[in-house]
Amino acid sequence: MAAAPRLLVVHHSRSGGTAALLDAALAGMRDPAVTGLDLVLQPVAEAGPDDVLGAAALVIATPVRFGGLAGLTRDFLERCYYPLLDRSPGFRYGLLVRGTTDASGAVRDVERIVAGLRWRPLLPPLVVERGEAGASSQPPLDEAERATAHEWGATIAALVAEGLT
Repeated sequence: MAAAPRLLVVHHSRSGGTAALLDAALAGMRDPAVTGLDLVLQPVAEAGPDDVLGAAALVIATPVRFGGLAGLTRDFLERCYYPLLDRSPGFRYGLLVRGTTDASGAVRDVERIVAGLRWRPLLPPLVVERGEAGASSQPPLDEAERATAHEWGATIAALVAEGLT
């Protein structure tokens, strides 16, 4: 019997906004309709190239910091870049980004890095921008944002479980 495909989810959240978005997506990834998936969650500070190599696909959940990618998430990608450069072309990933105003810098940062690795997105990034710039916490997700994140997560999980990566 073949092992279930592994979906690695690396995450970082300081103020809780990204964690709330990820929780909604994880509810979709754990939907009972999705079977045959090994879902592994790991903080970005603890994840590395071997974790990525052991996965069928990767989801990165990150906040926006100063208009760009959060430093811990960038560190994860930098630690993985050269060890994976020639070992993972075509690898599939998904991206969740939570910010207060303009998350385009964080999305652009990730897209530039994964372009060098020759990774391909499973779906377009899921981006939630809401809150007050400079606030130490972000407002809770509304029902529409939770539903969108749930559907995004369920779709990612189904694609990986079905081997459509």
